[in-house]
Amino acid sequence: MEYRYLGRSGLKVSVLTMGTMTFGGSEKIGNTGLVDAARQVDMCLEAGINLYDTANVYNAGVSEEMLGAVLAENGRRQNALVATKVRFKMGNGPNEIGLSRHHIMEQAEASLRRLKTDVIDLYQVHEWDGMTPIEETMTALDDLVRQGKVRYVGCSNYSGWHIAKALMAAGERGGTRFISQQIHYSLHSRDAEYELIPIGQDQGLGVLIWSPLAGGLLSGKYRRGGDPDSGRHVGGFREPPVYDWNRLYDIIDTIVSIAEARKVSGAQVALSWLLGRPGVTSAIIGGRNERQFSDNIAAADFKLSADDRAQLDAVSQPPLLYPYWHQSFTAQDRLSGVDLDLIAPYAKDFKRG
Repeated sequence: MEYRYLGRSGLKVSVLTMGTMTFGGSEKIGNTGLVDAARQVDMCLEAGINLYDTANVYNAGVSEEMLGAVLAENGRRQNALVATKVRFKMGNGPNEIGLSRHHIMEQAEASLRRLKTDVIDLYQVHEWDGMTPIEETMTALDDLVRQGKVRYVGCSNYSGWHIAKALMAAGERGGTRFISQQIHYSLHSRDAEYELIPIGQDQGLGVLIWSPLAGGLLSGKYRRGGDPDSGRHVGGFREPPVYDWNRLYDIIDTIVSIAEARKVSGAQVALSWLLGRPGVTSAIIGGRNERQFSDNIAAADFKLSADDRAQLDAVSQPPLLYPYWHQSFTAQDRLSGVDLDLIAPYAKDFKRG
């Protein structure tokens, strides 16, 4: 297993992270019971995966409870880093939602109880809250770190300007900064390359990827002209939204072609592409059963060839948005390495260095 530093820190995490949204879930996303959850955690620990991601909102706290129960047994916790999240509605009261100091502090304590632990290794704000002053949110997170209840903090589903605002608020007070961002990014959805990947590289944020297979769409089982009998999208799951099915199937066709030639699964191809992208730290994997978990874990050891990667880059490349297309025309003499990761593939006549 390969380990990478999580952002601008000394903490190393595995390139694959175990996701636990299915723990105690529903048939729509996958319903994993306690026995299967323990087996899946053991599979990941045996493979060297050291980061385990959950959220207070996953199945109304059941995911945290199950992960806590599993890690509390057989010394598993000492080999695991636990990441959880706060932001979404956890009750009927007016203050049981958002990123106010009240909600953050209350939910941190609740998560610690459910997880059966004294400290949360990575506490992530799950979504932007535009109604709470960012200074209030960042100060509350800093207090949790100073109290020893949280080791690191991160964000999820923020835009580039949201992250910049949060980092500024923390910096002005000498407080704890985000060490990571958890985002959606895949061959199907490369929107993160415009702002989120660059700010992560520039500001030293690790990048954790949720739904790296686009809810199973990139696994190879969804094909043009026919869908599988089971899966998240069959059950009505809406993330990520698909705006151009023909483009998606072109990407899937390329994935399947490479997978067949290399004698691996489509999931391994899609995951390997992602783990080789600039700025990416770890991809969060899940599975409805042990077979899916085992296949996803194998992606850590599979490497795409340069030709494989070029094919996938070409078929999935999104349009270059403003101001980036303008920079590609007029700013080539003053672009940094972070700029070039985005712009260079579009500027065919441009030579690095």
